[in-house]
Amino acid sequence: MGESTSVTNGFSQSRMDQKINVYIWDMDETLILLKSLLNGTYAEAFNGLKNIQEGVEIGKMWEKHILALCDDHFFYEQIENYNKSSLDALSQYDDGRNLSDYDFNQDGFGPPYDDSNNRKLAYRHRFIAHRYKQFPKSEMIKDLDELYDMTDKYTDRWLSSARIFLEECSAGHKKTSLVAADGINESSASKYQQINLLVTSGSLIPVL
Repeated sequence: MGESTSVTNGFSQSRMDQKINVYIWDMDETLILLKSLLNGTYAEAFNGLKNIQEGVEIGKMWEKHILALCDDHFFYEQIENYNKSSLDALSQYDDGRNLSDYDFNQDGFGPPYDDSNNRKLAYRHRFIAHRYKQFPKSEMIKDLDELYDMTDKYTDRWLSSARIFLEECSAGHKKTSLVAADGINESSASKYQQINLLVTSGSLIPVL
């Protein structure tokens, strides 16, 4: 006879025994580098082994690309002073209006911070979310890939190492499948749930 698994209040013991790994990632100057490149502190830590000005120039290029991308495609200049924790933070104000012909430059968005402007900001957040998912591969993306490689070389693969580590922690564990007592076929990987949290002091739009 096979080993039985007890069921309590509708949950199998195997699920109650599930392990949860929570990873909290610091985005600022850990997963990515920017400020320390711009002010030279990254290179200074190498006591002359790194060209400080080269790092500063790389930081300036990143800053230029990020601001251009945010201003040209994600309304950053308009909403910089209306920072929110997420793109759905104001979803209760969004009435679902079709935005295909909406003129974001002529809708009067701005102070005061009232329900009308919350709705206009919610429209922008919804449009940003859609554009972010649909953002096309373009010449800018090619330039960013080249800048990524340049930065990775200068920082001794800092960015790619962080990326690989993130991917490994997000992948979980692949093991043999099991059948739980509740009849649901699940793999033993489900015993190890991965939760990844990203923390940053930056504004929402540039962080995206």
